[in-house]
Amino acid sequence: MGAEIVNLRQARKAKARRAAVAEAEQNRAKFGRTKQGREMTRAEQNLADRHLDALRRDTDEPDT
Repeated sequence: MGAEIVNLRQARKAKARRAAVAEAEQNRAKFGRTKQGREMTRAEQNLADRHLDALRRDTDEPDT
């Protein structure tokens, strides 16, 4: 019939720890890459940019 007794100080600390763990996980996914992985992504982006530049049509005619 009774409710569970909760220590609010401990609950706040536990919540802060869970938030810190979640933030650390996000940072590992965002920043935890090897140099080779970063260079590979940069090379792929450069290749895609060059491909788009090659497909771009430049016209000197005004739009009508």
